[in-house]
Amino acid sequence: MPGAEPQVWRLAALVPVAAAAAVYAWAHWCYGGASAPSGTVALAGGAVLVIGGSVAYFALVRGSGSLFGALFLALGLLLTVTAADQAASRGEVALCVVRDVQARVQGSAGEGAPAEKTVYRHVLNCPGGYPDELRDDRRIAAAGAELRVAYDSRHRVSPAPEGENSPWTAGLWAVALLAMSTLLAAVRRGPDA
Repeated sequence: MPGAEPQVWRLAALVPVAAAAAVYAWAHWCYGGASAPSGTVALAGGAVLVIGGSVAYFALVRGSGSLFGALFLALGLLLTVTAADQAASRGEVALCVVRDVQARVQGSAGEGAPAEKTVYRHVLNCPGGYPDELRDDRRIAAAGAELRVAYDSRHRVSPAPEGENSPWTAGLWAVALLAMSTLLAAVRRGPDA
């Protein structure tokens, strides 16, 4: 039916926007809501939204762009969750002493896998006992140094050095990937579209 086909393309082009809004709202509620779900429910709900959005996109978009568009959409939605995590409130700040810094190398898993990566675990001594550690891919401070750590008193998001948690990088990459996904849905290509 020729009249219905343009409606499907419009709907497909809206899937990335709707999916990103739903995923961000879900993540925002899980990280900061007063009655947020348990970690298991939060993870399962987020997975359903990411996978469901990608499957809906793939089903609506025809042609060679559907696979790449669905992949861009899934990556964009995962970055949306990262941006929500980094934007989550870490309303408490503690002045902590770094007791120890432990470096652990995570090996590569074969040819073509990501290179080895070093993860630094900073063991902390903070008033009240929390947070008790920070993990990062760089050394934040040396043993014996004082460090201001921002944290969520409800323990929903990971603590971070004060002032270093910005959602802008993840958010901009998410917007770029979601825009590419939207463009692939909106553009019709040749006979396979």
